[in-house]
Amino acid sequence: MISSLFPANRAFRRAGMMLGALAAIAAVAVPAATADAAPKRAKKGQVTVMTRNLFLGADLTPGLVAANFQELANGAGVILNQVDDNRFPLRARGLAAEILRKKPDLVGLQEVSWWRTDKCGVPIPINASKTRYDYLKLLLDRLNKGEKRYRVVVVQPEFDFEVPVNADGDETTGTPVTELQIEGCELNGRLTMRDVILAKRGTVTTSNARRGSFDRLLQVTPGSFPVSVTRGWTSADVKIQGVPKFRFVNTHLEAFDDETEVPSIRSDQARELVAPGGPATGRLPVVLVGDLNSDVRTEVQPGDAQAFQALLDAGFVPRSTWEPLSCCLSADVLSESGGGTVSQFDHKVDHVMTDEPGRVKLVSSSVTGRQPVNGFWSSDHAGVVSTLKIK
Repeated sequence: MISSLFPANRAFRRAGMMLGALAAIAAVAVPAATADAAPKRAKKGQVTVMTRNLFLGADLTPGLVAANFQELANGAGVILNQVDDNRFPLRARGLAAEILRKKPDLVGLQEVSWWRTDKCGVPIPINASKTRYDYLKLLLDRLNKGEKRYRVVVVQPEFDFEVPVNADGDETTGTPVTELQIEGCELNGRLTMRDVILAKRGTVTTSNARRGSFDRLLQVTPGSFPVSVTRGWTSADVKIQGVPKFRFVNTHLEAFDDETEVPSIRSDQARELVAPGGPATGRLPVVLVGDLNSDVRTEVQPGDAQAFQALLDAGFVPRSTWEPLSCCLSADVLSESGGGTVSQFDHKVDHVMTDEPGRVKLVSSSVTGRQPVNGFWSSDHAGVVSTLKIK
């Protein structure tokens, strides 16, 4: 999901945005899962899928709570510095190792951030183009080092926001942006969020790749600047030798809405997925993966279960285990100086589901990334991997 924006509220109030301007469950036989268990050799009719939230790299609270543009620029400096400290080029090694160990045929990625910078100025129109961190490129470079193993099927650009940044925290240095009454600007910072589907090269054929945004979006006003938090989905029809054709859908539902509102924004987004003609519908069996920011068994606050329940009501059932849990660390424990523990994974928001439980059976499920690698946690989420038998 989108370290915690509101840690006193819930651990997975994550950001799919920049600086914030950014029940019953159908009975399912779920085999015991293990963390980072060795993958089994795929058998005829089986497919392995993975959902992995990469974590955008920072706690966005300093930007979200800003009351004016100066506070927004100051908060942006705190956020961008934290992104640097959380060192995605190093984290990408651990993420790639998880994928290469599990060998999923398809991977649904969320929070595939693209951080860019430019010289100080009014960020309208958005134009920062100097790449600081492109999470997709960095991950693919690790996955395909020495051999082309994975390819991009479809990318959905989502929340895209740029703001002047007071990187050193000193308002007496740097460049003023007089139009916005900002002092101490060192650069403009831009965050573009993306959802991405990856497929294994050579064995996975995809067609009808699609992407889109939800109609109902969260509205926020950091620094008194009104912004819509764009979120959406990616999908593709998939054929693997020996496996019937199916539709693979990847999504990231809203994290910052009021979960006690009925219906919540994220639950309406879930309904958009399964509405007639929606991306998670059609004649093919659907395998849905993603950060749903919702669960009915590990509900953190009243209302958290709404989005997941909406999918259950539409006939979807889980095709991954609930344990080990996959969410979530906070931003301050991801860096090398942090002290995160596995006990902080205390609820579930990362899911694999299907609308055809009679045809799509769960063979095995496991969770990755519940221990640090090279001194860093790979993400604030763990990854969820499921091997499915499709009849």
